[in-house]
Amino acid sequence: MATLADLIELVRAPAALSVPGDVVAGAAAAGALDRRTPALAGASVLLYWAGMAANDWADRRLDAVERPERPIPSGRVHPAAAVGLAAGLTAAGLGLATAAGGRRAAAVAVPLAATVWGYDLRAKNTAAGPAVMAACRGLDVLLGATGGRLSRALPAALTVAAHTWTVTALSRREVTGADTALPLGTLAGTALVAASVAARPRRRPGDDPARNLDPARDDAGIPALQERAAARRDPGRGTPRPGRVTTGTRDRSRRAALAAALPAALATWYAAGYGRAQARVLADPSAGRVRAAVGAGITGLPALQGALTARGGAGLLGLAVAAAAPLGRRLARRISPT
Repeated sequence: MATLADLIELVRAPAALSVPGDVVAGAAAAGALDRRTPALAGASVLLYWAGMAANDWADRRLDAVERPERPIPSGRVHPAAAVGLAAGLTAAGLGLATAAGGRRAAAVAVPLAATVWGYDLRAKNTAAGPAVMAACRGLDVLLGATGGRLSRALPAALTVAAHTWTVTALSRREVTGADTALPLGTLAGTALVAASVAARPRRRPGDDPARNLDPARDDAGIPALQERAAARRDPGRGTPRPGRVTTGTRDRSRRAALAAALPAALATWYAAGYGRAQARVLADPSAGRVRAAVGAGITGLPALQGALTARGGAGLLGLAVAAAAPLGRRLARRISPT
């Protein structure tokens, strides 16, 4: 009978640290960060684990040759138990998403689950594999946006999807190794992904960059409103003395500058970690180097998600999301994320 440790290895449990940030980034972009977001993130994790279990069930014969140490080919987890676990986790993920976000969340969660299973059972070893896996992650971002305007989350979804395409393309050469053209292409893709996030976003009417570092964004404008009301009651009150800038103005300027710099800083961190691993593949395209780059792409994703969250107007939350990256790297030394 499979032990808990065997099941944790089967679903690559620590790799799920790269998952909640999809939902958080989508919610931030759509203006939908609220009490539903944690539950939707939990549903996303359940669907991710389901996909991992289904993946190993589908690959059990191939793994018996290429990776006999994995839970199913090693005999530690029975194939029926693996597929049963995958089905149960899928049902739990869909149920949680529907309970938390209603029909709008279900309308994204169901295609997401179908795409996950479609990748594992059909698309994985075809030319469409990287695109299908990229679609999984893009839908995961949109799941977080279902409480707001989905269209606003499309750029974030495409960004995460593009990153996922690079990781999946590399993963197809984890056993055989790669030629230099593959890491060269994925490295260029990583640079474009990071640059797109680091670029200063276009301001929408009513946006205030200084609010990015305020966890209670809805209240960020209240002091300014109070100040204007007081100025109407006393016209002289709100007028600064000549040559003097108020402390509030300076503070808001500093916060706005920091809020604008945070997405770029996190995107640079993401690109440096994942890009360095891919550069090593360029120098030595062996299977071990490719596998390490795939691991870096998985564990480094929270830094990108954090950058997108900060870009969406939740800087402190973006830092919290990005903090999962170093934790994921540590846990990957115990349980492989690939």
